[in-house]
Amino acid sequence: MIEALRTPDDRFADLPGCPWEPHYIDDLTGYEGLRAARIDEGPADADRVFLCLHGEPSWSYLYRRMIPVFLESGARVVAPDFYGFGRSDKPVRQADYSFDFHRNYLLALVERLDLRHITLVVQDWGGVLGLTLPVDAGFAARLDRLIVMNTAIATGAPAGDAFMMWRNFAANTPDLPVGALIATGTPHLTPAEIAAYDAPYPDARYKAGAQIFPALAPIEPDMPGAALGRAARDWWSTQWSGQSFMAVGDADPILGPPQMAVLRSYIRGCPEAMIVAGGGHFVQEWGEPIARAALAAFGGR
Repeated sequence: MIEALRTPDDRFADLPGCPWEPHYIDDLTGYEGLRAARIDEGPADADRVFLCLHGEPSWSYLYRRMIPVFLESGARVVAPDFYGFGRSDKPVRQADYSFDFHRNYLLALVERLDLRHITLVVQDWGGVLGLTLPVDAGFAARLDRLIVMNTAIATGAPAGDAFMMWRNFAANTPDLPVGALIATGTPHLTPAEIAAYDAPYPDARYKAGAQIFPALAPIEPDMPGAALGRAARDWWSTQWSGQSFMAVGDADPILGPPQMAVLRSYIRGCPEAMIVAGGGHFVQEWGEPIARAALAAFGGR
């Protein structure tokens, strides 16, 4: 049994710009007893599903500027919180987190909800994990389109200096200043929005997942997830035939235009990226125009 903490509901009262009630599952296979949260809006029988995957150290709140645009199109939107983040339960031992722990959760959730005709929307770890999902044929059969922002496919290649600085900072800062980190490079956030990013974490005990995530990045060939990353690179390069849309915040020092150009070269048929001038790493905070541009590129649906 995994020991976990559950953030009190009152921490999430009056989230600015995020009126949607959470949906919970606490009996996913392999995760019994851990409660997983998600935003799940729009018609349950919609013919399109936007699956929005957040990264580190954010949560589904990050998509609040994009969700309304997707809903306007008549689609369903599912934005889960990884375990350790948002409204999902938070295992207290860093050893309980792994690349497969997070990835298998996503596969189990998609299967449980029987999501089909998926538009995969990813950024940061949402992409590091999410872009490996089509290696599983069952997920690939459910996938139609891709919206990709400031992320990478991690194949075991060495990381740059900026990422290593962040990795070392996280490893040596048990009480990560989550809201302040997200506000860095996102100057238009209000104090209430910064507080919303801090809401999942009443104290440092809740931050084990946020602290360990950077150390899980497959930056060496034999690390867990690296082989999956290489298989995913090959899949997107040779087997992908759906529609893609890429947006890049050009002020991201870790996963900005140079890194995204590499990723674009892996994604078969990916058009030239939309450059978000001044956009930081958490580019969803510039999300409404990105979402509208993506829909337009997809023919309005």
